[in-house]
Amino acid sequence: MKRIVILAPYPFEEAPSQRFRFEQYLSYFEKNNWNWKLESFWNMHSWKILYKPGMNFQKTIGLLSGFLRRFFLLFKLSGVDVVFIHREASPIGPPIFEWLIVKILRKKIIYDFDDAIWKPNVSVTNSFVNKLKWYGKVKHICKWATVVSCGSNYLCEYAKQFNNDVRLIPTTIDTDYHLPNKKTENKIPVIGWTGSHSTTYYLNFLIPVFKKLEQQIEFELRIISNKDLQLPLKSYRYIHWNKETEIADLQSFDIGIMPLPEDDWSKGKCGFKLLQYMAVGVPSIASPVGVNTDIIINNETGWIANSENEWFEKLSYLLKNIEERKSVIDKASSHIEKQYSVNAMKEKYLLMLNQVAEKN
Repeated sequence: MKRIVILAPYPFEEAPSQRFRFEQYLSYFEKNNWNWKLESFWNMHSWKILYKPGMNFQKTIGLLSGFLRRFFLLFKLSGVDVVFIHREASPIGPPIFEWLIVKILRKKIIYDFDDAIWKPNVSVTNSFVNKLKWYGKVKHICKWATVVSCGSNYLCEYAKQFNNDVRLIPTTIDTDYHLPNKKTENKIPVIGWTGSHSTTYYLNFLIPVFKKLEQQIEFELRIISNKDLQLPLKSYRYIHWNKETEIADLQSFDIGIMPLPEDDWSKGKCGFKLLQYMAVGVPSIASPVGVNTDIIINNETGWIANSENEWFEKLSYLLKNIEERKSVIDKASSHIEKQYSVNAMKEKYLLMLNQVAEKN
């Protein structure tokens, strides 16, 4: 059995970024002679309070314990074939651990990221961390990596400035888990959005649209997140994200939305909201930013909306037209299966692991 150690920010099965980038491949790796171990920087207790306001002392303790775990991990990497680093080994400071792993321990690393993490973008809740961030570390880790794995072409183009072996592995969906459901239509149509509360500012752009829609059409705005957003809308309904009910909650949407602003950070997003919606049979609307225009073929697998007026017109039309919503479901599901599923990418992922291990 070959061995891979995964350095990631969060505990196993707790963060969408990790689930859709690599965690859903781990059982397949096991079946193909890879023994894996995930080493998170934040332990479960620290992760649970990380995005809560205040609690800076407890967060600092969690930060220090994370650094200690990373330090002691260095002594456990003997015999490891590949070190897989998702985003960064530590959330603040220079890439000391990455440098030690590559330059001192002589380990081969795969460096994986799914956001424009070289750009400042810190949660308001933890804005104090911004002063300790080291955004320039990304280019250095790219240089030291044996292979860089990125979730979109935009991210690949950045990484190619520093590494000759950059591979596009899109963020993918497990279509054996995310299944369509031929459900009875909701009496009141549901517009849905899912995501962590730290990314809900993307919804602010649509607040005026929802208010205008509320004056003309009865609908529900259903938000799945890890924290109640308390949006100032009469149509708003919050559902706490739950692993056990995740698929059923997504299937309850009649329209899935993914609004994004046109900025460098958004261009690096990998579209996993859309992947989830489309895989479970929910017709979707998205902003034409980054990979969204690859995932959605306009008017075939979903719809693209740019301006506030376009969002209003398309949402208004689709809320009133069930058959139009249904018209894209089959094509969307097929598109995801062929281009953005675990089944479509698992051999490419496994090949990357084996090729890096062979270079030891």
